[in-house]
Amino acid sequence: MATSNHDVAADEAGATVKFENVQKSYDGETLVVKDLNLDIARGEFITMLGPSGSGKTTSLMMLAGFEPATHGEIYLDGAPINNVPPHKRGIGMVFQNYALFPHMTVAENLAYPLKVRGKSRSEIDERVRRALAMVELPEFGARRPAQLSGGQQQRVAVARALVFEPNLVLMDEPLGALDKQLREQMQFEIKHIHENLGVTVVYVTHDQTEALTMSDRVAVFNDGVIQQLSTPEDLYEHPMNSFVAQFIGENNKLSGKVSEIDGDECVVHLDTGETVRAAAINVDGVGARTTLSLRPERVEIQPGPELGNSLEARVREMIFLGDHIRVRLAVAGNEEFIVKVPNKHDEHELKEGETTTVGWHASDCRALDPIEVA
Repeated sequence: MATSNHDVAADEAGATVKFENVQKSYDGETLVVKDLNLDIARGEFITMLGPSGSGKTTSLMMLAGFEPATHGEIYLDGAPINNVPPHKRGIGMVFQNYALFPHMTVAENLAYPLKVRGKSRSEIDERVRRALAMVELPEFGARRPAQLSGGQQQRVAVARALVFEPNLVLMDEPLGALDKQLREQMQFEIKHIHENLGVTVVYVTHDQTEALTMSDRVAVFNDGVIQQLSTPEDLYEHPMNSFVAQFIGENNKLSGKVSEIDGDECVVHLDTGETVRAAAINVDGVGARTTLSLRPERVEIQPGPELGNSLEARVREMIFLGDHIRVRLAVAGNEEFIVKVPNKHDEHELKEGETTTVGWHASDCRALDPIEVA
């Protein structure tokens, strides 16, 4: 928090978390979480990201103690906690619905977790004051939750999760109920609070932008399994399979068969007959089907020969977005191929319906496990 006597060095704050061979089934047959192994470092901000039903929230609820693990063990600072009740784990929680007590004032809401821990009146008053200052609501202690905006209520919920100085804070879709502008503002505020306190944060969201903005690392869940665990930059630039490539950011897909492998690169014969070179990231060998993954900002329209790959394209739509123009093209059977063109006065004036070319470096095109191309 803002005052120095509350601040702690990052190497002293936070908690370590370990999931070891953790599984979860609600019906005894279907595994919602499948053999989860995950180490979370002290002071780390890690996000569990994935679509609905991917297992991310269930994993968080097992860590919180609200759901028992069917198999495996969860450790907090090296100690197993499967049999420790939620209120004895010393974990702060922030939910999407705020979960504030409506009959209490803001100050009373913040004081509650301190009272149940037997803190003195003077210590409670001081911690509540610091917590309100931390979330920039110093004058709001006497108000009730109903007198606050959604963003203010969420700040109070964050402050309440941190007021008793836990080493671990869990956040389950905490910004989901806020409008876009306020959500983006709160992303940075939570990130800065984490940086100042050094507390370990495990965050759950289905919003990829939120995950990339806030996290030290992101665990991408699908079908109960972590598909990739990486830094935000590595996740975006180097997806290891087609699910991650599609789920993180915008992505163009082309499908075909691997006709040649040459070191780190491969030659792919597309289903529509063209041949391109790509980075061989996750392919089964010559003759195997593959899906090419290509970010819109890595593609050039009317490329020079130095890019190596060049395909014919038909312009379907031009959308002006201020700093760039979003061009929708038909390329090699993909009718929704997107290119982002910087808004420059000297750019070639494209017209809907005309034929042009697109190109890219082989290193920017990732050959991954095959998925169906819509």
